Amino acid sequence: MHVEFFGVPRQRAGVSKLEVKADTLGQLLGTLAAQIPSLGELIAGSGLGARLNSAFVANLNGDRFVSDPGTPLGAHDCVLILSADAGG
Repeated sequence: MHVEFFGVPRQRAGVSKLEVKADTLGQLLGTLAAQIPSLGELIAGSGLGARLNSAFVANLNGDRFVSDPGTPLGAHDCVLILSADAGG
């Protein structure tokens, strides 16, 4: 799946986008924290139960914001990770 970072998450990750394999949001976040240690401060918990810190949000396919670690993800999904106060 495609992951894009905006604002502070992009600064911390050092990249604007990545391709990651994950079946759930929690798995995705756990994988990101393991692969990019500088993102660890943005992610609470670990493994399948990982969640974003409340100052950050995840958007699935530009359609909706998601926070439940059990949210299913597909190979063709796009997850945007950004600061909760970003936007217009």
